[in-house]
Order: sequence, then C-alpha cells, then structure tokens
Amino acid sequence: MAEDTADAKPDAELEAALDDLYRAPPTEFTAHRTRLAAAAKKRGDAAAAKRLGAAHKPTTAAWIVNRLALTRSDTAGRLAELGDRLRDAHAAMDGASIRELSAQQHRLIGELARDALRAAGVDRPSSSVRDDVTSTLQAAVADPDVRGRLGRLERPEQWSGFGGPAAADAAARAPRRTPRAPARSGTAAAASAARDRDRSRRRDELNAAVATAQRHQEAADDALARSDTAGRLAELGDRLRD
Repeated sequence: MAEDTADAKPDAELEAALDDLYRAPPTEFTAHRTRLAAAAKKRGDAAAAKRLGAAHKPTTAAWIVNRLALTRSDTAGRLAELGDRLRDAHAAMDGASIRELSAQQHRLIGELARDALRAAGVDRPSSSVRDDVTSTLQAAVADPDVRGRLGRLERPEQWSGFGGPAAADAAARAPRRTPRAPARSGTAAAASAARDRDRSRRRDELNAAVATAQRHQEAADDALARSDTAGRLAELGDRLRD
C-alpha cells in the first residue's frame, strides 16, 4: 500500500505540473516548460522531467480551450452529456430530438466559447481563433477522444458530426438481418415496398433536420461575429469621445 501511494504521488505531481504548464499563455509556454522540467529533475523525478520537456506548445485556440477545461471542471461533463444524447438521437434517426439537441448544442458551444475567450483575456480574437475554439468544442461533443484530451490539446480539432462514428455505432448495435424468404404473394411484396418507402422517407427527414441544424449553427456563428464587431466599434467610439 505504501508503495502504491508513493507511485501515485509522482503521477499527481506530474499531472499538476502539466495542468500548470497548459494553463500558461503560449508566449510563456517554453520558458515555463523549462522551469518545470528543471524542478522535476532537481527533485529526482527523471520521468516527469522527460515528460514535461517533451510537451508541445499549443496554438492560441487550443490553449484557450485547454484553459477553460482546466479552470472549469464541469466542461468535459457537459459536453459529454450532450454528446451522448445527440449520438443516441442520430442512432434512432429521431429528427425531432436531433433538432432540439442541435439547438442545445448551439447554445452550449456559444456559451463556452464566449466564456473561454473572456477568461483567457482574449477580447479581440481573430475570426480564425474564434472558429478554431468553436470547432474544437464541437469536436469534443462528438468525439470522446477529444474530450479525453481537453487540457492537453496542442492544436484545434475539427467537428465531423455524428454521421461517421455514430452511424458505425448504430450499425454495430443493429440486429443482423437474415435473408428474407421469397415473397409468397403480391400483398407481401407490396408491404415490403411500403416499408422501404417509409425508411427512405425517414432518412430524407433526418438529412433535412441535420441540414437545418447546420444552417442555424452557421447563422448563429455569423450573428456572434457581428455582435463582437459591433461591441468593438462601440468601445472605440466611447474612447474617441473621451
């Protein structure tokens, strides 16, 4: 037991040091990494010194998201909860739930992106930084691997939606169909054709729901960008009047 405790302590110290490192602004990252690695080496923790020395400096957008995840412990949980619900809705081809959850995703991503930029002191982000922060948070909704790396991201992530992994998951969970016996009557053939038409209609409705949600998301992103621009212009006007 004592040995396990001793093993856990260096790991905890390393994780705390990495948290500290990835909270640091990119402009301070290299110098801070050198200090932390030297401190680990001085206390005799060669493995931690090596791990810290090998840490890569994140981009500005990745740092902003890392900082949010490290300072707000509920970030990953909120993204995971919504992601699980969206994945289930896509697997069930439930258009109404997809539309509702996509709207919730919109609001959550917008809230977290604004909070992340504000907390990082980035008052005037470039459009590329804002887009990268947003896309990384969206990717964390859909991809558990991205969520698992929050706080250690080195570059922005891209959201691919739920059509890929979710569709594969749904296919894996679906019961395998046995070959159908030849239709015994025209009535059976007609019923089969009706079922095929119904499945096709549901797929079309689902695709339309996803497309609508994506258009709403793009519109909300444009509105956020216009709002930020208007705010900056108003602030500049106030300064000029002063």
